[in-house]
Amino acid sequence: MKQSRIQLLLTMSSLMVVVAACQSMPGSTAKKTPVYVERPVDLLYNNARDELSKKNYAEAVTGFEEVDRQHPYSEWARRALLMTAYANYQQNKYEDAIAGAQRFASLYPGNESAVYAYYLIAICYFEQIVDVGRDQRMTELALAALNEVVQRYPQTEYARDARLKIDMTQDQLAGKEMEIGRYYLRDGQQLAAMGRFRRVVDLYQTTTHVPEALHRLVETNLSMGLVDEATKVGAVLGYNYPGSEWYEASYKLLTAKGVTPEARPGRRGLFQRIIRPKRGLEKAPAPPQAESQTSSVPVGASQTGK
Repeated sequence: MKQSRIQLLLTMSSLMVVVAACQSMPGSTAKKTPVYVERPVDLLYNNARDELSKKNYAEAVTGFEEVDRQHPYSEWARRALLMTAYANYQQNKYEDAIAGAQRFASLYPGNESAVYAYYLIAICYFEQIVDVGRDQRMTELALAALNEVVQRYPQTEYARDARLKIDMTQDQLAGKEMEIGRYYLRDGQQLAAMGRFRRVVDLYQTTTHVPEALHRLVETNLSMGLVDEATKVGAVLGYNYPGSEWYEASYKLLTAKGVTPEARPGRRGLFQRIIRPKRGLEKAPAPPQAESQTSSVPVGASQTGK
């Protein structure tokens, strides 16, 4: 019995030696434990920058995250945090990009690059806006984020671009209101439709949907027998958009009822004169340059996507 036990132990020892030898052989499929190699922070960062310039965004993210892992309290780690967010943005990984930019803004609110973090958050929401036939939650988030850029940094190039995009988001939200209003109107729900059209005139006075919204109010009021109210709205429409197709349509409806809308300003409140902003005077800012070893200005997002 004792001899058999000794033989068993020798056999097990031999097997362990064979397994160890197989694991060390070239081409072995055994999983190897990664070896941690600490490298200079500037080397790590510049390698990640090189991957970014080659549009190898996944590799760039890995490289910038390694900067933060190996040198978490360095200046390079601060830069790498925002660059990670930007590289994720370039991959359309919007949630990761937003989380990284929010973390940067939270940790370094007084940093000169904080404005870009807020701007990147807004752009990530903006690029996820869908057509008016679908839920507009992203449009609302984009509008709030763009307004935050303007309020916090009103004199920057990012604020100038944000103002242009605010106009676009408001037009999108107005379009959604119009779609719902038209549905109610077709369904015979005049009061519900009127509420939607009034919202467009109240909240989105500078959008392209206002002329139609005013015409639909004329149409809705007439369908409810409110001729005087329809005439007043028609007057506002004629005063603000005298040459539009919607005023012509409203004019025909009103004259068919034996009344003619006078082109004059409406009363205060909902039907006050609409002031439209001058467009095309400001251009979106050019993308800033990628930061160098001595600069703290981050890479900027393009104005039209990637």
